[in-house]
Amino acid sequence: MKAWIPISLSLIIGSVAYAGTSCVYPHAPGATPDGTTATRAQMISAKHQFDAYNTEMNEYLDCLKLKSDALTPKDPSKLTPAEKKKVADEQAMYVKMNNSAVDELQTNVGRFNDQLKIYLAKHQKH
Repeated sequence: MKAWIPISLSLIIGSVAYAGTSCVYPHAPGATPDGTTATRAQMISAKHQFDAYNTEMNEYLDCLKLKSDALTPKDPSKLTPAEKKKVADEQAMYVKMNNSAVDELQTNVGRFNDQLKIYLAKHQKH
């Protein structure tokens, strides 16, 4: 039983520390290769870049969720109306940040997927 205490404590401290850090917004990969003219190597390189971007964006979204969740007090009934409004406003800000990031991710990955379909259709064996 005693062995679990340090492990649990380190997980709790790690979660609190993570929630206290700033969330780093990932940069989208550069220009998407044109599926009609790109080489196989260019498409593979772009895929790796977009996979990394997707991973980084998911880490950013997880960070936003942790920060939003950390705003929720254990007993909201003890908050004044002004404090409740402040918490709600801050949580709404994290929701907007999340939605904006998801929209950007879907747009960028969608653009790559469109070019990948063009590339695959062009290089499909007949």
